[in-house]
Amino acid sequence: MAETTSHTPPVQHKERAEQTTPERLRGGVFFTPRVDIFETDSELMLYADLPGVRPEDVDLRYEQGELTLHGRCRPRQPERGALLSEYEVGDFYRAFQVHETIDASKISAEFKNGVLTVHLPKMEQAKPRQITVRGA
Repeated sequence: MAETTSHTPPVQHKERAEQTTPERLRGGVFFTPRVDIFETDSELMLYADLPGVRPEDVDLRYEQGELTLHGRCRPRQPERGALLSEYEVGDFYRAFQVHETIDASKISAEFKNGVLTVHLPKMEQAKPRQITVRGA
């Protein structure tokens, strides 16, 4: 069997604690959405799973180096008359400390099929720069 080598660093995986019960914060029930964060030379990209949330019910804020995500999940159907109900209703909440090299004025986000994608562009001075070396 041939060995393969990779030139990309291994992916860091955070320990996943299966959350069976929602957290109680701010007087309500909140779920912690699962996220993936990727970094390129020009930006950080955050992908968050928000099942059952509509785009107009997403509140995304950046303030003083903290990115806060809150998604309101509305009940699908009235509880009365349900034959089986395994889907819990509760809002999603998560906060991230973001490095100061992010250009807050250019943060953008889109929401499609229950996945929120947040683009956090880096400031120009934080981006890697290729330096040309000239011969003598």
